[in-house]
Amino acid sequence: MNTASVPEPRTAAALAARRRKTETALQRVHETIGQLRREKAQVSVAAVARRADVSRTFLYDNPEARAAVATAMTEASDRRTQLLADQGDEREANWRERALNAEEALKAAHGEILAQRTRIGELLGQIRDLKAEWTEEAIQRITTENTTLKQRVRQLTADNRTLDERLKAARSNLRFQDRRVADLEAQIAGT
Repeated sequence: MNTASVPEPRTAAALAARRRKTETALQRVHETIGQLRREKAQVSVAAVARRADVSRTFLYDNPEARAAVATAMTEASDRRTQLLADQGDEREANWRERALNAEEALKAAHGEILAQRTRIGELLGQIRDLKAEWTEEAIQRITTENTTLKQRVRQLTADNRTLDERLKAARSNLRFQDRRVADLEAQIAGT
């Protein structure tokens, strides 16, 4: 009898149990890979082994499990590469926009600086013109006239004060005279 071609019932049962266990483990591996993709988590042999509750050896030894993990890792890597490329394009667009804004601000600043320099030049020219118009003789003549006018103002102020005092005295005398006239009129009327 050839025992190699017909397995014993115990061996057949063990093989069937092993096949079911392997299929269940493979199903958990596929579910875990799907879950990691949905979560957008990193797919790795360690992560799949931990979440699927299988050994790393199983993932390396079983061809279907090894292929599923390798495919998932490649797809994740491709997605990550595409995401980085998209972020790089977005960063470059932002950088370009900032560069254009900076150039515009720089142009505006240069324009403002040019306008300020022009205004400063005009004002310095006016100062030079004012200094050039006044000769030493003219400055001395104006200083003398200013001193004379100040003395005249002091004289007029003193004269004004004197006239004000005289006016006050005259008003006081007038009030005194008015009272005196009233008293005399009262005396005449009383006699």
